[in-house]
Amino acid sequence: MEPQLEHRVTDSVATVVIRHPEKRNAMTAAMWRSLPPLLEGLAGDPEVRALVLTGEGRTFCAGADISTLRGSSEEAQGLAVRAEEALAAFPKPTLAAVRGHCVGGGAQLAAACDLRFAEEGTLFGVTPAKLGIVYPASSTRRLVSLVGPATAKYLLFSGELIDAQRALRTGLVDEVLPEGELGKRVTEFTRLLVSRSQLTQAAAKEFADGRRDRDAHWAGQARGSGDTAEGVAAFLERRQPRFGWSVPTSG
Repeated sequence: MEPQLEHRVTDSVATVVIRHPEKRNAMTAAMWRSLPPLLEGLAGDPEVRALVLTGEGRTFCAGADISTLRGSSEEAQGLAVRAEEALAAFPKPTLAAVRGHCVGGGAQLAAACDLRFAEEGTLFGVTPAKLGIVYPASSTRRLVSLVGPATAKYLLFSGELIDAQRALRTGLVDEVLPEGELGKRVTEFTRLLVSRSQLTQAAAKEFADGRRDRDAHWAGQARGSGDTAEGVAAFLERRQPRFGWSVPTSG
């Protein structure tokens, strides 16, 4: 089969799988191009309440397929940035489930997710210095926001790989799981996510990402949603809440 992005929706969680095992799930130009429309479709699916990005088999993504750089590296980088921005803009919680290598464009995609869970033994690297590529400004700022300027410079200047524990200490990942337990933990955590208020999650995502002009919008959404009343009632009645607000679908 051709390298591709596969997806499925189970129990309100969309899982997008990077599938190119012959090259450790490196992203081809076609795969970069296919990600934004795939995400747009999943964002508009009212059944989807969270998204997991992962790689097939024992690795996440080894970066861009270098053969795509033989033409215009600027064009290839533009494809990666558009895919990264589409992932960062996904309106529902996103989680990268990472094992094996998460390098170059793979690290770019993982950083664009809201959260990153990694398996012990995972290696992370941001490697444009090995190819003489200027890392995109937006990607650099996103990396700095996760790990701080010192660690971002270490990764970008050196292109060195770091292990999962160092990634955890620097804030590049949120949890590190023993080998064999990543899938179970991701399933448990996403089940938790889909049980929570989408209103809270959507507003928190915008605020945490630096949006400063939507306070009144979200206050109005909260007043009209009924989620707060339902959350309080469920707490007092010792039951699971049934939140009604959902991310609006376009078109």
